[in-house]
Amino acid sequence: MLKTKKTKKIARRTVLKGMLAGGAAGAGALALNMPAVRAQRASMKTGLLTVTSGPLAQGGYQMNQGIEVFLKEKDHVLAGRKIELIAADTGGSPAGAKTKLGELVERDRVDMILGPFAAFELLAITDYIRENQIPLISIAAAEDVTQRRANPWVVRTAVSSAQTPHVMADYCVNELKLKTMATLANDFAFGHEECAGFQRVFEDDGGKIVQKLWPPLSTPDFVPYISQLSNIDGVFNGLGGGNPVRFLQTYAAMGLKDKMTMTGGWSFMDEPLLKSMGDEAIGVYTAHWYTPSYDTPSNQRFVAAMRTQYNELPGGGAAGMYVAGQVIEAGLQKTGGNTDDKQVFMAAVRGASLTDTPRGNFHFDQFGNSVGPVFIRKCERRDGKLVNTVIKTYPDVSQFWSYDAKAFLAQPVYTRDYPPAKNLR
Repeated sequence: MLKTKKTKKIARRTVLKGMLAGGAAGAGALALNMPAVRAQRASMKTGLLTVTSGPLAQGGYQMNQGIEVFLKEKDHVLAGRKIELIAADTGGSPAGAKTKLGELVERDRVDMILGPFAAFELLAITDYIRENQIPLISIAAAEDVTQRRANPWVVRTAVSSAQTPHVMADYCVNELKLKTMATLANDFAFGHEECAGFQRVFEDDGGKIVQKLWPPLSTPDFVPYISQLSNIDGVFNGLGGGNPVRFLQTYAAMGLKDKMTMTGGWSFMDEPLLKSMGDEAIGVYTAHWYTPSYDTPSNQRFVAAMRTQYNELPGGGAAGMYVAGQVIEAGLQKTGGNTDDKQVFMAAVRGASLTDTPRGNFHFDQFGNSVGPVFIRKCERRDGKLVNTVIKTYPDVSQFWSYDAKAFLAQPVYTRDYPPAKNLR
């Protein structure tokens, strides 16, 4: 009997159904005899808000280097999760930080943010971070982000603005025996908070701040400011970026180097600056939360890798981001590599307590700020090179220094004019 076109189509459909059924059955039988194959978890996208242009660029470059060193050490895998780093240059401005953060979150769909570098940048983005519940690990020092207006989505692996100046003030009064001092810092949030914290402890311990000077961040000439320094025992200097290099050169050229003691916070003699300095830096005291000479296994690896990969000695920017990598890893280990529940992941991050970091024993307080050692360093020349030699270590320093936290938070945030200066000439 001849088959019509219609019967041929029916026969072809029947054959295809049989093949598909047989294939499905075969696949089912095969699945029973083979282990299940799990879908691979997507990379964890991590945005880095850094700064590679302008007066703060040196710190921004080091931020990028620090996190890259850590990720390379881990082959870009933390707790079984591949890490994809996406860097963005803020230009060192609040507006730039806002714009780049928006791009990282809304376009790149990052899981978390590292950075930014400057206090005024962090202040500009903290509300967006809070509203959108984005985990952020920063080194920016803005005090109130971890104090009166503590942001539960932010932790800081560096220090609050005044954390190291508190220590430096204690050392100035009780070890260096300085009685009258001037403060000098760039006229923006970080400088205001640094100098205010120094003034508070220095005057509570019996000293007097008799001058306060505020050069802008992009100061072309420090002579007008340095020429005002007179009849004092010392200076607390809160300059950052590349400004300390030009300041010290001018200070020495004006014949003041041996007439008063020069001290500073962590940004004033940060290690990347030393290669651009000369004998004018010798004898300067600073308080820093990190020092390359600190003897921990992770710091030895870190310093060696920075020298090998970048021919650089690490400073605060690099160390803060390396520790940020350690904190991310600790958080992922607690959650089994899962970041889907952001609140659970953030709780794991905030609960990180690490014993082997480049900056020593380290944990966060209840507000997300670091607690760890602070080092008093003195700049010296050894084997022909400038180095910051540790001369005293203050252990477990918090952002509240020796003050009661509740009483501290009941007072206004540190500013250009708070605490009030009662001893100015």
